[in-house]
Amino acid sequence: MATGCDGGFRNNLLWRLPEASQQRITPHLERVQLPRWHQLASAHQTMEHAYFFESGIASVAIRSPEGQCSEIGLIGRDGMYPASAILDVDADPFSVHMQIPGEALRIATPTLKAIMAEDREIHRVLSFYIQTLSVQQAYTSLSNAVHQIGERLARWILMCHDRVDGMEISLTHEFMSMVLAVRRPSVTTALHVLEGKKLIYSERGVVGVRDRAGLVAFARDAYGESEREYERLIGTPIARPLD
Repeated sequence: MATGCDGGFRNNLLWRLPEASQQRITPHLERVQLPRWHQLASAHQTMEHAYFFESGIASVAIRSPEGQCSEIGLIGRDGMYPASAILDVDADPFSVHMQIPGEALRIATPTLKAIMAEDREIHRVLSFYIQTLSVQQAYTSLSNAVHQIGERLARWILMCHDRVDGMEISLTHEFMSMVLAVRRPSVTTALHVLEGKKLIYSERGVVGVRDRAGLVAFARDAYGESEREYERLIGTPIARPLD
């Protein structure tokens, strides 16, 4: 169910806008609840609304013609979707669904495009965000090519941890195997390694972070570059402090 928006943004992009720009966009935003597995977008389909996430995590995935699927992006309160609305194209080849349930502020896509045409600051901030998302996707591609499953899993847990409150993340082994494009036994083995090092705990569909600094060290160069690019362009950190 949608309700009106009265400001007090938790979304980083809306929060970073100057007051005049916030006042311009706020009347057009409506608050919506997004349950787990809710499908926000299908490949090659035009989205009627753009979503600025305030909580929860959306998963951006791509599927091959033969049905192989892999996650290429994570979006939480750090960002918005779709990028196509900012780039002024009609659609993209990705599907998007809620990995972790949450809440978003949505706006009709034509309205957002009209506002961006009138407000240079809104267009600038959202364009910077699209750059950070492309950098995240590039480092996901690099990590998939050069890192071991344990490092990739550590990176992914850290990215989820950056986008939720608390220390626990509701994730199943099945879902982790899908987004990392590996078999479930590989995920189970990698989780056991991280647990053995006392970096995380995993039980009943929940992963908890015990030692964030240790997890960052374990991930090595798989984690950190896209987070630094986000802070450089958006001006607020997405990565959590180590302690």
